[in-house]
Amino acid sequence: MTNNDIVQKLWNLCDVLRDDGINYSDYVTELVLLLFIKMVHENNEAGILNRHPLPEGCRWQDLNGKDGLVLLNDYKATLLALSTGKRTEADPENPGQTMEVTIHEDPLIQAIYADAQTRLREPRHLKQLIEAVDKIDWFSAAKDGLGDLYEGLLEKNANETKSGAGQYFTPRALIDSMVRCIKPQAGEVIQDPAAGTAGFIISADTYIKQQTDDLCDLSDQQNQFQKNKAYMGVELVPNTRRLALMNCLLHNIEGDEEGAVHLGNALGQVGASLAKADVILANPPFGTSKGGEASITRDDLTYRTSNKQLAFLQHIYRNLKPGGRAAVVLPDNVLFEAGVGTDIRRDLMDKCNLHTILRLPTGIFYAQGVKTNVLFFTKGAANDKSQKEGCTKNVWVYDLRTNMPSFGKRAPFGENHLKPFEAVYGEDANGTSPRTEGEYSFGAEEIAVDKSAEENKGVDGSEEAQQKLAHSRWRCFTRDWIAETKGDSLDISWLKDKDSVDAADLPAPEVLAREAKDGLTSALVKLDELLDELGEA
Repeated sequence: MTNNDIVQKLWNLCDVLRDDGINYSDYVTELVLLLFIKMVHENNEAGILNRHPLPEGCRWQDLNGKDGLVLLNDYKATLLALSTGKRTEADPENPGQTMEVTIHEDPLIQAIYADAQTRLREPRHLKQLIEAVDKIDWFSAAKDGLGDLYEGLLEKNANETKSGAGQYFTPRALIDSMVRCIKPQAGEVIQDPAAGTAGFIISADTYIKQQTDDLCDLSDQQNQFQKNKAYMGVELVPNTRRLALMNCLLHNIEGDEEGAVHLGNALGQVGASLAKADVILANPPFGTSKGGEASITRDDLTYRTSNKQLAFLQHIYRNLKPGGRAAVVLPDNVLFEAGVGTDIRRDLMDKCNLHTILRLPTGIFYAQGVKTNVLFFTKGAANDKSQKEGCTKNVWVYDLRTNMPSFGKRAPFGENHLKPFEAVYGEDANGTSPRTEGEYSFGAEEIAVDKSAEENKGVDGSEEAQQKLAHSRWRCFTRDWIAETKGDSLDISWLKDKDSVDAADLPAPEVLAREAKDGLTSALVKLDELLDELGEA
């Protein structure tokens, strides 16, 4: 049985939850409260060292075999005990009296089960869940790692639901591609200030384990660093942070006493107190601070803005160590917003080498209509990581958006769509590998060119070179050209979608205005005729 088969079996249990009146968006949270207890049990059965064991009375075998209200009440008591670290028991010295007993003092387990409550009301439904989970082939699941199984469940939830964890889930193929480009290394501090369910942290850890023979090439001290100090995420939503903590622990990432993902607002004091990072990987939430989940309370950001993505971008490039590198998913408005947006982009290009922009296709995120990009940058200049001005010389842009399919459940976005980009990105994580303009994947040679962009002059501004590269998905633009021609907007495109209207083919403005006026005049005449007919009737 494959992990995908097991994930589907677990997802099918959501029918039981629905029968108990539990909302679609709460399926995974409800399921993993129980599932985590089972996974800890399976790790113990497999002889895997678990530094965070569940206390007696709160283990899988303490639930299995019970029935009726006794089972449901004991399960509720278990969640409360795991959350608080305490349990109410009979006082042996005072018959008829109860006393509060400390059963564990593990802050990570308390964080995972903080305020955990089940919404199950029917004991028979809980019994169904326990029996179904018990019948799963856990031996097969353990071969690939219980963490990978958990990841699959989170991904399933993101793909299937229209709310809930879907809004926090970045496509796995994109996460892994960003990690392969940035190449995190053992011993580096890796952060995600908008951690969600910890996808970037897990992917970075997996990449490092692949490079170090599952950390066996590291000393005990280095190994301990990877488990406890290498990763730091921040997540604002408690239930999402719970999923992230479970995800990390099942992948053997413990973090500090609060776990690898802290609860808080990266645009508030929690973010301001973060240590500098070697690597930052992130997909900040969409929206503005007025209508979003976070408020921007930082007073250490140079440029004040209500745009959360612009605030996150400031935090990220400020929080990198000299020579530190980042890959960040950001919507189009960050690339072209005027005013403070322009100031922040200039500051970014001054303090960092913004070497690469990947224009992503639409339809790959929870917010379907949002157009997004990945910005890759390194703190400092290519040849001087301490440089603080004029660090960006050239920006390479890969257009994976124009004339691409409409991605979704029927046409999933996958690793094969990102491989051509990774090939031209090169082996150097800082984007300094030798690069050549020209990449023609996904029918690029057949795509029309936006006439308004024909004057785009990159590193080589010759007419012959521009015509040759007009249909390429991979272009280079100098910092001077971006400043002089684009006014420091980074919304750079040159290919034309097949359904778009080319501004260069439109009539002159006065002709358009006259046509609009004639159309309105004709409509008014027809309305007058209709009113006359109605009056006569």
